[in-house]
Amino acid sequence: MAANLFDNDPRRTSDGISCYGLFIDPSLGRLGMTEREARASGRSVLIGKRMMTQVGRAREFGETRGLMKILVDADSKEILGAALLGLSGDEAVDALLDVMYAKQPFTIISRAVHIHPTVSELLPTVLQSLRPLE
Repeated sequence: MAANLFDNDPRRTSDGISCYGLFIDPSLGRLGMTEREARASGRSVLIGKRMMTQVGRAREFGETRGLMKILVDADSKEILGAALLGLSGDEAVDALLDVMYAKQPFTIISRAVHIHPTVSELLPTVLQSLRPLE
């Protein structure tokens, strides 16, 4: 990596958070742990879900297929992973990724006011509806 060579910044690829965007219809943004991995981790996990039918921007575009799902460590309050399937899910997931890299609690986003009307504006709502993963 250029950072290792030029900036004396010893980064490793293993330090990265697994993430991707699939530019399908509807689009998919994924990062971190899956629900299955979170269950297997032995952690106490919280989950928040919302259907895209509840996203104003998605309704405005008539693109209401899909859902948002966010996983959070109940003890550390850090975001463990997310899947956003639907309009702009491949882009909206970046807001969660930044908080994960900063190792900040989910409350950083859950208390934020996002631009209206966007898909990202529903992220705080999803995070405020966290429930124990059963």
